[in-house]
Amino acid sequence: MPAAKLAAALAAVNWAQNVQNFLGDQVAAEGIAKANMRVAVWSRQFENSDKGNPALCFVREMQVAGTHVAALVALALYKPAAASMRAMLETGLYYTYFRTHPSELASLVRNADYFIDKRELLDYHKRHTAEFTALQAKLGLLSRLDKWYSEISAVVHGQVPGAWVEQHTLAKTSNIVATQKLVVEKFIDGTDILHRLFLCTAGKALWDTFSTEAKRELLRGLPGDAKAELALDIA
Repeated sequence: MPAAKLAAALAAVNWAQNVQNFLGDQVAAEGIAKANMRVAVWSRQFENSDKGNPALCFVREMQVAGTHVAALVALALYKPAAASMRAMLETGLYYTYFRTHPSELASLVRNADYFIDKRELLDYHKRHTAEFTALQAKLGLLSRLDKWYSEISAVVHGQVPGAWVEQHTLAKTSNIVATQKLVVEKFIDGTDILHRLFLCTAGKALWDTFSTEAKRELLRGLPGDAKAELALDIA
């Protein structure tokens, strides 16, 4: 595409109107805002409680990825939003591992051939994180995580052609209500999976150092039996 045609296509999109249309959908806008707020609460507590830990870079990346989802959905760029929401979950998972594995984190930075995937990280928690297996079962974590990750990855990798990309030309990029609803639902689901992951791992380990206000916010909405199983105080 010549530069002039690219410029014309980009100029043809009413990006500001796309954002206004998104904000006009109160359910979608509030849903994304609320989901990102909970990610922000976790991020702030980790920043305060784990201060100086080099693995906090993943927490910051996680929070940025969540806000990118909000921006991309508002602009009606739905498929790129899938990549950002997957990155949000992945970086949160990386933090739960690398915060206690500085040597491996150094290798990740230094050695381009070093890689650890999602399955290895979850297997680590199954073997070494106290109570993880029982807690994740109570919260339905791993079954939901695997299903969500598989569905979002299929969109990211183009395994389902046409998924989340109904616009056939760049110039016609505009809000599609049904797709927007689906993308928002998947994002909210992803942030809830991330929330439950933290409750079983890094969040549980650092819980005693969290603020009372944050504890109440993070436990809000959890079923009573799940709260009892987690044994996390709100004081």
